[in-house]
Amino acid sequence: MATRTAAATAAKSVAPTSTSATPATSTTATSTGKSAQQARADAKAQRLAKRGGTTTVAVNTVSDENAQPFGLLPLLRLPNSGKGVWASIRDLTPALLLKQKTSRWGSPTADTLTRVRGRMHTMRGKGKLIFFVLREALWSVQCTVSVSVPGVSADMIKFISSQNRESVVDVVGVVRLTSQPVESVTQQNVELEVHSFYLVTAAQPSPFSVEDASHPEGSVDARGVPYVQVQQDMRLNNRVIDMRVAANNAIFRLQSAVCQLFREFLLKNSFTEIHTPKLLGSASEGGANVFRLDYFGSPACLAQSPQLYKQMALMGDLQRVFEIAPVFRAEDSNTHRHLCEFVGLDLEMCIRDHYHEVLDVLGGLFNYIFSNLNSRWAHEINLVAQQYPAEPLQWIRNGPALRLNYLEGVRMLRESGPQWDMSDTADLTTPHEKQLGRLVKAKYGTDFYILDQYPLAVRPFYTMPNAENPLYSNSYDLFIRGEEIVSGAQRIHDPELLLQRANFWNIDPATIQPYIDAFKYGAYPHGGGGVGCERVVMLFLGLDNIRKTSMFPRDPHRCAP
Repeated sequence: MATRTAAATAAKSVAPTSTSATPATSTTATSTGKSAQQARADAKAQRLAKRGGTTTVAVNTVSDENAQPFGLLPLLRLPNSGKGVWASIRDLTPALLLKQKTSRWGSPTADTLTRVRGRMHTMRGKGKLIFFVLREALWSVQCTVSVSVPGVSADMIKFISSQNRESVVDVVGVVRLTSQPVESVTQQNVELEVHSFYLVTAAQPSPFSVEDASHPEGSVDARGVPYVQVQQDMRLNNRVIDMRVAANNAIFRLQSAVCQLFREFLLKNSFTEIHTPKLLGSASEGGANVFRLDYFGSPACLAQSPQLYKQMALMGDLQRVFEIAPVFRAEDSNTHRHLCEFVGLDLEMCIRDHYHEVLDVLGGLFNYIFSNLNSRWAHEINLVAQQYPAEPLQWIRNGPALRLNYLEGVRMLRESGPQWDMSDTADLTTPHEKQLGRLVKAKYGTDFYILDQYPLAVRPFYTMPNAENPLYSNSYDLFIRGEEIVSGAQRIHDPELLLQRANFWNIDPATIQPYIDAFKYGAYPHGGGGVGCERVVMLFLGLDNIRKTSMFPRDPHRCAP
């Protein structure tokens, strides 16, 4: 009989995990930054690991699945060595069952053994009949194990019952229709009648359960008792577990979808994807909010944006470009919407007549993103809404996006109350932006809009001044639910004016000389914008914190994991 040590498999010295709801607890941060809940979980894991490291547990290692209906799979397997036809849990449907039950000539066939791989989620029952939920990413199915099925023994049921939650297992069985929907799983109209069960890798007890982390904030059980709330720091410190929560897993699939749709739309509109350096000799946006570093004895910094290189690419006659890449901002901002590193979705394009051509593209881009998210990723959006309820995003679908002049926005704020009064040339504060978002929603019925012609003094050095009023600029921001998601402008393409604006911002021209030189040899008028991907996902879904949409967030207090 082959064996594995308990330390190698995280295995069988640990009692099976209870399926009862965890009592509500609170998590208080300690002076070390680690929560009391995290500290207790770490101590428990260490005790279990130490016990497991000194205990050898005999576990059947499966060498012939036809002769062994349960046990531990070897670490390395031969191709096509297992039984059953592989399927994903998402494919376990009545349609699959009908297909399996019918031969190519339309006559009934024998039961088909289906094989799925997933994680042990919950378990109930005892004795000769047990039920467990198998979870694969966003999908789950109920599995039934009964000694009435040929080949299923009491020892097999005992082996299955001993597995910890989150262990990865292979289940081979027959797909059956259920007599009534199983409400606790995604595949509600079928279940898997288990014939064989194989442990792929055993899981150690985790700091919190996926089930606990899946409860909406403030939710209660049937008795009115609040469910345990897994706090944000605990989640972020154990992100690989937190990502298994269906809503959180769906968030990152939606983040991927936003990038996919951004790329799709721009490629369809004659844009070229580029890749620009993130190590720079000087700040790309001006100011002090840069991560500085030593570059082989010379000063350098991490890129605040690909701005200068997007423009240089246009001067190299690429004409329309975009990039999806990390952006670094050394801003000591501890808010719900700021990160020190985020995914930038940047675009830049040549202008023929007027910079509003860029706004036409940006408006069409977000209409494309919002519409396709709703039509192609509705399942993921619904999963997020179940745990994080929010009003669906409203925007103008049939027509151009709403555009407001900056002064019009200031006027709307003033008219809404004296507390919102501000100078015509001042920048909007965060409360002003949110108030304006509420006013726009009430008046125009849209959460998404464009604010045009910002004051020149609040924009970067390369922003083109407005021809009619030099106090303002050909620049714009795009908003969702009263929060900025895009900042952009027509750029200065005249080297002399560019030099003047750089001097105004106290930027040493020598540090950006290659950038200035790019416009000396014939330059196209152009403009563009930069999009914060995590912020778009957060606001589209109506979430309350950008850390929910950053897989491994970086802020002033977090640089791990």
